Amino acid sequence: MIGEIDIYGLFIPPLLILAIAAWFVSGLLRRGLRAVGFYGWVWHPPLFDLALYVLVLSALAALTAWLR
Repeated sequence: MIGEIDIYGLFIPPLLILAIAAWFVSGLLRRGLRAVGFYGWVWHPPLFDLALYVLVLSALAALTAWLR
């Protein structure tokens, strides 16, 4: 059974916490990629941003599953 995180009586699914962490990490990666001019090579930047977010989220989920 998948557990939930209890924060003062509010049950939060672990995927929500991972999604928020992935949002911050992908935001940092986007800023770094923009700073080096990588987005000049990208055909569809919003689609690339979504793919980057999904990759970071799946990597964080795999990392937490591996650490258990």
